[in-house]
Amino acid sequence: MNKHQWIQQLNLEPHIEGGYFKRTYQSKQRFDKTSTQSRPLMSSIYYLLTDDSPIGHFHKNQSDIMHYWHAGESLTYYLINPEGELTHHQLGPDASKGESLQLIVPGGYWKATELKQGEYGLLSEAVSPGFDYQDMMLANADEMAHHYPHLWPQIQRLCRS
Repeated sequence: MNKHQWIQQLNLEPHIEGGYFKRTYQSKQRFDKTSTQSRPLMSSIYYLLTDDSPIGHFHKNQSDIMHYWHAGESLTYYLINPEGELTHHQLGPDASKGESLQLIVPGGYWKATELKQGEYGLLSEAVSPGFDYQDMMLANADEMAHHYPHLWPQIQRLCRS
């Protein structure tokens, strides 16, 4: 299948981070973060990066997110931990090249994803406690440059202006 077929078959929509997505599951069971906040125990999405939308820009979630590679090319993940250290990880099918079929990104880490070659990369994400837009922060390029000047040359293209 090509990227257009995946988008159509999975009913994917543009995502605010970049790429395309569709929520596929949201647990009916609830997790109470505080007495006034409740979240689904878990949620899941399909997520697709394409050659015309190859970057999932830096953002941070409060919940842990498990990523599962499904099809297409491998994807590069860029993570900035709370101490300001940048790491790279490959999500893809070829373990002999250091790729992994799944990757956990802890809550509180900045994350960006990039399709470096090919037409598309398809994955799923499982979030626990379940995803809520109130728990997500999109990176601001000026703030990222200010907080991480030592990383700015490497991360600039992964931040929305």
